[in-house]
Amino acid sequence: MAKKTATLTLNIDDETKCMDLPIYSGTVGPDVIDVGSLLSEGLFTYDPGFMATSACRSSITYIDGGKGTLMHRGYPIEQLAQKSSFVELCYLLLFGELPDGQQYTHFESRIRNHTMVHDQINNFFKGFRRDAHPMSILCGVVGGLAAFYHDHMDITVKEDREISAIRLIAKMPTIAAMSYKYNIGQPFNYPRNDLSYSENFLYMMFSNPCEEYKLNPVCAKAMDRIFMLHADHEQNASTSTVRMAGSTGANPFACISAGIAALWGPAHGGANEAVLKMLDEIGDASEENIQHFIDRAKDKNDPYRLMGFGHRVYSSFDPRARVMKETCDEVLTELGMADEPQLKIAKRLEQIALEDDYFIERKLYPNVDFYSGIILKAMGIPTNMFTVIFAVSRTVGWISHWHEMLSDSYKLGRPRQLYVGSSQRDYRSKK
Repeated sequence: MAKKTATLTLNIDDETKCMDLPIYSGTVGPDVIDVGSLLSEGLFTYDPGFMATSACRSSITYIDGGKGTLMHRGYPIEQLAQKSSFVELCYLLLFGELPDGQQYTHFESRIRNHTMVHDQINNFFKGFRRDAHPMSILCGVVGGLAAFYHDHMDITVKEDREISAIRLIAKMPTIAAMSYKYNIGQPFNYPRNDLSYSENFLYMMFSNPCEEYKLNPVCAKAMDRIFMLHADHEQNASTSTVRMAGSTGANPFACISAGIAALWGPAHGGANEAVLKMLDEIGDASEENIQHFIDRAKDKNDPYRLMGFGHRVYSSFDPRARVMKETCDEVLTELGMADEPQLKIAKRLEQIALEDDYFIERKLYPNVDFYSGIILKAMGIPTNMFTVIFAVSRTVGWISHWHEMLSDSYKLGRPRQLYVGSSQRDYRSKK
């Protein structure tokens, strides 16, 4: 129950009315005013983009953009990225607590042994053009999983929801790698249960029947961190889409497919791909050329802007970027790519952003997408797979929010609108 109230004074048509609105306090963060009773007065609130609206209550992830804070179930992302693993983070997001040794072993085994997909799913890929974008393939195939794994899809049963969550987390890397292999015309690789989650993904991506594939532990660690740092980010566009779809009672595979579709939008999941396109556009690693693009970014009359700097949510710094920068340096050193022209441009842009007063005053620091794009590029992953990898990592966040919503009391999502069309008018017959 709310312990505080806010008094709202309405002045409409020379009539004044006061309403007491309940105020709810979360564990941390701003208080929330419950405006539901406005409906009885024939009023809605107007908040395009839902920037000041809490559409749900959640105990999974908390962000304080002003302080640069990101916590999963209370644990700072910096600690999790340094000390944990992606599979352990999956357990934490799904079940609320870090697992003990026995719980982790059991959970990791369940993930490891559900990585294969039904053999008939291979036929799905034949319906796509060879040059289809991997995200379009991922979106379609994930939605199609409901045709094969419908034995545990009763969303009212907790055990069924958990089984669906395990299946999605386990099979997403397999489907993602299949999308890549199909796109380049190579045979699919079956997953290997002797490899870790991230190792298995890299193996399915890059191995082929003609030669032995040797896993690089530095790249596998980097891949694991990329998965961790993108696992969940509170009520973003794709997560809200999954919740909205889930509120209708749709099956989990359909809900996650909806999340993938929302993530595909360049304003949401395509930021690290945009970084690489920017580096391609800059092209020349000479100091004079780089400075030219820096000057363009500073010119208020020039629409050009640098990608991968600053963040819509974080007004101070992106806490994930610090971890990703360390990983980026490790990968470039391991692969001997520090002098590669495109990466030299990236490192110079990073240096300027961290030292130039223009960027410092505006808090245009390198964000997680800036570094993750460089890492993925260095590991040989094509840009059209960047958002696919984002979807693989974000699946656990989506399914955790879906599971949380169905475990709590929830309502069918039904946003309101400010209607600005024509008022009622009569139909006139043509003469």
